[in-house]
Formats: sequence, C-alpha cells, structure tokens
Amino acid sequence: MHRPTAPRLARILACAAVPVMLVATGCSDSDSGSQKKESGKTSAPATPSAAPSVKAATFGKLPEVCKTLSEKTIDKLVPKAEKKEGKALPSSDTNDSASCFWSGLNDEDVKDLQFRTLTVSLKRFASDPTLGTGEKRAQDFVAKQVSVATTADGAKDAKTDKASGIGDEAGVVSTTTKKDDNDHKNETVVARTANVVITVKYSGAGLQGAKTPDADALSKDGQEATKEVVTAVATANK
Repeated sequence: MHRPTAPRLARILACAAVPVMLVATGCSDSDSGSQKKESGKTSAPATPSAAPSVKAATFGKLPEVCKTLSEKTIDKLVPKAEKKEGKALPSSDTNDSASCFWSGLNDEDVKDLQFRTLTVSLKRFASDPTLGTGEKRAQDFVAKQVSVATTADGAKDAKTDKASGIGDEAGVVSTTTKKDDNDHKNETVVARTANVVITVKYSGAGLQGAKTPDADALSKDGQEATKEVVTAVATANK
C-alpha cells in the first residue's frame, strides 16, 4: 500500500486542524506545485468581529432608598410614622433594585383618624449590547410600572395622567381600593431619571368614619416627594 510521504502527511494533518469554513480554500491533497506555499509567508490570524457597543448608562448606583426622603417630608406625608427612618424591603441587590416603606396613623383627633402609607421603589438599568441602553430599558419599564399601578391590590377607577417637571418623564396613576371597609385613595408616581426608574406610591384613608383624604392633595404630595428622590439619585452619583 502506498504510504504518503512525510511532507504530504504533514499537510494532511495541518488541514485537519483548520476550521471547516477554511478547508475549501486553504488545503488540498494534491501534490501539484501550484498548491505549494510560498517560502517565508505566514497567514494572518482572523480578526474577531467587534462586539456591538451601546452608550454607557448615566447612573452607576442607587442611593440608600430609605434616605431618599428627608425627615421633614416623612413628617408631612406620614404623620406619626411607626418608623420615621422607614423599613427597607428585601432585595437581592440593592444597587439595582431597592424599596422602603413607611406607615402611620395620626390619632391626635379621635374623630379624624387618618392613616397613611408611603413606598419608594428604585430600579436601575445598566446598558447591555443585547438589550439596549440603560435609558431605553428604563423607558420600557416606566410603561410597565404605570400599567401595573392601574390594577395593583384590586385597584378600581384608575386614572392616568402625565406629570411635568419630574426627572426625564413621569406619570401619575390615581386609584381607589377598599380595605377593612375603608376607602383608600392611592396616588402612584412613576418617574424616570436617565437609567433609573422611581416609583412612589402614596395612600391614605380616613378610619372609623373619618373623611377620605383628597386625591389631588395626595397626588401633589406624592409628586413633590418623587422630585426629592430624583435629586437623591443624582447626588448619590456625583
């Protein structure tokens, strides 16, 4: 049986190691002189295609969520708060997502028991070549949060409006829920500042026959609180 010569065998082994896409044009079993490599030349390594790039996200971290609102603001929005410093809610990574909760019952006037709850939630989006910029991802999340707020906790009579002067964009969702025979008015402000989405939910109820709080007043206070959180995000990234 004819055995391949050493040079020819070396060429066969070299061809076996070349990627399939290159086999058709880079190797041959022919001994023809026209297929011989020119002495002293080496093939240049293939250059990998550059990965797609996206604009870097503006904000790289979140502030301490329970410190985004001042004590003065908490005193105004949640009189007699159980924990004025707020209660941080569980999160797997507080640099990407964080929430803080306050609640309080103002019982100074037994004929006008007023209950308030306030939740501040933050969500940060990084830029990703496959998902888009942090800003675009945050924009998409704003729309989702607004939609969720219209039905959260069995909400009814949802009304959605745009809000101006809060971050890069903002919307307000007004709803009503009933708990323990008490009507609760809820104002949820969803705002975006660059690649961070802020959701502030402010709810109020008059207990034991007390007057239900005014929705417009709740909305105004909720929007002012959201502006304060926007400032806190920027300050944390200076």
